[in-house]
Amino acid sequence: MTDGLLSGAPAGLAAFRLGDYDLDERSGRVALRYSFQDGPAFEELIDLPVPAAGAPAPAALDGALALLHLAAGVSYYKAACPAEVLLAGAPLTPAVAALANGLYGPGLAEMRYVNGLPLDSAPRFAAGAPPAAAAPARLDADRMLVPVGGGKDSIVTIEALRAGGIAPTLFSVGDADPIRRTVEASSLERRIAGRRIDPRLLEANERWALNGHVPVTAIVSLIACVVAIRDGAGHVVMSNERSARAGSVVCDGIEVNHQWSKGLEAERLLAAALSEAVAPDLRCFSLLRAGSELAIARAFARSERYDLAFTSCNRVFRLDPARRAARWCGECDKCRFVFLALAPWCAPERLERIFGANLLDDLAQLPGVLALCGYDAIKPLECVGEVAESRAALALLDEQPAWRQAAVVAAVRELGVTAGAPVQEVLTLSTEHEIPERFRALANAALAA
Repeated sequence: MTDGLLSGAPAGLAAFRLGDYDLDERSGRVALRYSFQDGPAFEELIDLPVPAAGAPAPAALDGALALLHLAAGVSYYKAACPAEVLLAGAPLTPAVAALANGLYGPGLAEMRYVNGLPLDSAPRFAAGAPPAAAAPARLDADRMLVPVGGGKDSIVTIEALRAGGIAPTLFSVGDADPIRRTVEASSLERRIAGRRIDPRLLEANERWALNGHVPVTAIVSLIACVVAIRDGAGHVVMSNERSARAGSVVCDGIEVNHQWSKGLEAERLLAAALSEAVAPDLRCFSLLRAGSELAIARAFARSERYDLAFTSCNRVFRLDPARRAARWCGECDKCRFVFLALAPWCAPERLERIFGANLLDDLAQLPGVLALCGYDAIKPLECVGEVAESRAALALLDEQPAWRQAAVVAAVRELGVTAGAPVQEVLTLSTEHEIPERFRALANAALAA
């Protein structure tokens, strides 16, 4: 640890222990328990919705809960980041160990980076013997759950499925205003889970613990998988883009990627663990993986149905209600990037209605936009697109009379930042994805020009 990082921490935090977990079927409450060896203990609570008709396969449900327990543990492990993680039971099976090494390794790389910890200090999970093949859970492949976070991406997934005659069930952890507004605009059914992080961790964060970004998409995905099994649904359809693969900086030979758990590597690790330890007929994949953020923004812009419902600004989702933004703060990297990605496909007046201001006509936004373009700065540690996408968006805007004279667009043009921007490459769909065959035409129809 660097000097002073754990000043005031309890003694004896040399190892982190993955405790036990249980599900009270009557209440739908999951308890996930963790502790530090000779140190504080924690209990996270997940409240699941009442299951739909049909009894889940017990083995599949327990397997999914075990993966959720493993993934949610990163929030508590990061309080001290010890070198060793102790398991309550047998060694992890190969695919589960690989997932654990991803979650506690590159999944926490940003957290180590911002706290000045060695990036190669992640614990290593040894793999035990391969298990017997998991039995199918007899899930309905025509029933699907779409996690909704209140942003544009899940909206594109919803409408792509709807265009193919599929009415998915939506899912969320919590009921933040942008999520609720999006669900209301969609007119679809939703399942809601609650997540309560142990208040003792929040107190530790204030007093002594290390803190930082965790691979939260993996945690949400696994809560959705638990709900899907209880509902008998065979697909959890995520909305993660191709651009999530790109990190912000390489330090000591290790890439720091804020969006690691949204990326293709994490998706593949999770899919392998689900197949090995849960059920082969539960599929969790991203429908939008072939598309860049710019291609997804183009798809979103084709309809104004959700314009006043969605919000991607992370300040809206702060735990402290007193610190939450109402909709778009207009000051953060996420607001800047979403505005920039949508601008080539929207008139300025439309974006002003959505955001409350024209961010590209405000020179105070220029340093942030240049950072998105990788101009004399690292790409922000945030859920934003690749540097090439930001440059491509500005190149497209420079060709449009409605945007060309906006203050930021003009300033960027004078700096020559967008010279040679790979617009066509950014908008071309990738062939590297895990989209099942039956969904590929829907994804292509939504994301293509």
